[in-house]
Amino acid sequence: MLLLGRQVAMAGIALLLLVGGVWQSWGSAQHVMFTKGRERGTMTVTRCGEEQCTGSYAPLSPGSQPRDRVVIERSIAEEKGAKVPVVIKPDTDEVVRSGVAGLLHAWVPLGGALLLAAVVIAGGLRMSRTAWVTAGLGVALLTASFATL
Repeated sequence: MLLLGRQVAMAGIALLLLVGGVWQSWGSAQHVMFTKGRERGTMTVTRCGEEQCTGSYAPLSPGSQPRDRVVIERSIAEEKGAKVPVVIKPDTDEVVRSGVAGLLHAWVPLGGALLLAAVVIAGGLRMSRTAWVTAGLGVALLTASFATL
């Protein structure tokens, strides 16, 4: 009975990690994946702080208006003067990177969750093959995101 309880607890923790990774990723990923009806354009980075960069926005989609100041979460790719394809989050001045690079970058939290869940799956559930596959998927997602930025 205790063994079954441990298995259920470990499976719950692994599932909670994965759901948390999807939940955290979805906030940005939904804007990148479903761009129909959203404002799309290019951001020119003018200044970067510790956590975010600011710059001007030039529209590419019909009905979108230029903006003097938009904000993007800082990643390894933003430098002063860089032009970044973006999608504006509705009713905000926040933007997210668009395209394949933006899609992969949006799912980075899921990649980290996959790596953490792999440890729980290997150690708590004693399912080494499943853990290796889970870890491999996490590493592949993080590597692809890094390579495209």
